[in-house]
Amino acid sequence: MFVHKLPKVRAITFNKYGSPTEVLRAVTYQLPPLTPTTLHLKFLASPINPSDINQIEGVYPVKPNFRTLGEHEKTAVAGNEGVAQVIGVGDKVEDIKIGDWVVMGKSAFGTWRTHADATPDDVIRIPHEGIGIVRAATLTVNPCSAYRMLKDFVALKEGDFIIQNGANSGVGQAVIQIAKAWNINTINIIRDRQNFQELKDFLKSIGATYVISDKDLQAKNREFEWNKDIEGKGIALGLNCVCGKSVISMAKLLRHSSPLITYGAMSRQPLTIPASQLIFQDLRFFGYWMARWNKENPKAKRMEMLNDIIELIKQGKLRDVVCEENNWGGDDKEDVSDDVLTQRFLEIFKKATEEFRGAKQIIKMI
Repeated sequence: MFVHKLPKVRAITFNKYGSPTEVLRAVTYQLPPLTPTTLHLKFLASPINPSDINQIEGVYPVKPNFRTLGEHEKTAVAGNEGVAQVIGVGDKVEDIKIGDWVVMGKSAFGTWRTHADATPDDVIRIPHEGIGIVRAATLTVNPCSAYRMLKDFVALKEGDFIIQNGANSGVGQAVIQIAKAWNINTINIIRDRQNFQELKDFLKSIGATYVISDKDLQAKNREFEWNKDIEGKGIALGLNCVCGKSVISMAKLLRHSSPLITYGAMSRQPLTIPASQLIFQDLRFFGYWMARWNKENPKAKRMEMLNDIIELIKQGKLRDVVCEENNWGGDDKEDVSDDVLTQRFLEIFKKATEEFRGAKQIIKMI
């Protein structure tokens, strides 16, 4: 067993649920020794996702593991997604070697840290050549959610149309690009805003067929520019991450018996379904949660999905979501105090929660 010098871990943690700005704090502790069946990881980068915030608040269904980290008792490391490099491998570990890149095999691992000990079941090794750190760090949530929702609920054919709201979100951008790669057309709804035309142009540049504001979608007696394109075949699938009354306008456009998939509720409003859409349109309403799919499916099937997505990235058909990269501790991150590291992280976190934010916040640990 290769023995390396055990590094000090810098981690963003919480010891109780609550507002992230109030409960998050940086801690430092010693990485535990390697065992024959464990791995040592060095994190390269991790994003800040909405589910991370929900988990810290205590409202996310997947709960973190509160445990002792060095001298810090009953502490959970925040973060659900990220990419790490293997720096230590136990003698009895197979199929993983030093230098491999891995992503998390389950939610609530705790990715906002510099290093971690893990088991092979905790991670999935990825063929990372040619995809870069940011793409690898954001691989397992948004692209996978888009991939599964396009694949699992209706047999889409080339030339079909789908419609989605929240189209500028990370999942929305992945839907646009994967659909484009599969020759599926997308109608994309975004909130009205000052830079609407700029955002519309960006979504068109990554493959959106049509882009419309939620305000225009709900306008009465409006003729839509895609009407001739969908004549005779309708819209095959709806994807909803917003909820609220605007979903009714989107659902009205779906063809008979189509599925409408809800995977989020950004408006924090309930999903209202008129009886007519159930009775006369016979629409099928489903909920989707990536964490549940991961739990219910074997690692081999997840690896097949990741390989498909990675191939799209290598072909240039799936680009990075718009990101802002942050060195979470500054250039002197190894030397700053936990209090300073906490404040620096919270500055990044604030940007991640701003309304109409234009970029996903990525924490780089290298």
